Amino acid sequence: MINIEFTKGEIQSLDYERYHYPHPRVQRKMEALWLKSHKLQHKEICCLTGVSSNTLQSYFRDYQQGGIEKLKELNFYQPQSKLTEHKNSLESYFIKHPP
Repeated sequence: MINIEFTKGEIQSLDYERYHYPHPRVQRKMEALWLKSHKLQHKEICCLTGVSSNTLQSYFRDYQQGGIEKLKELNFYQPQSKLTEHKNSLESYFIKHPP
């Protein structure tokens, strides 16, 4: 079990960011840490947030390494379509010629 001590300010920041951060994956991370700050068991946190225990552990390690700012990092694979480079021309075409 990973032990993390939270200050009152950190708990307030987590509470705010879990609802107001623009990306839902970051909101989930904030929620998990907020639940941890309220001393819930890891199994309960996994159930409430819908993440695996390995993912939860990675959230905790990230928080220990860099705090809330580290949790805001999005490091997941996002494939790019080959059509992305033609976005503007496709968009203008369909504006002129709606389907």
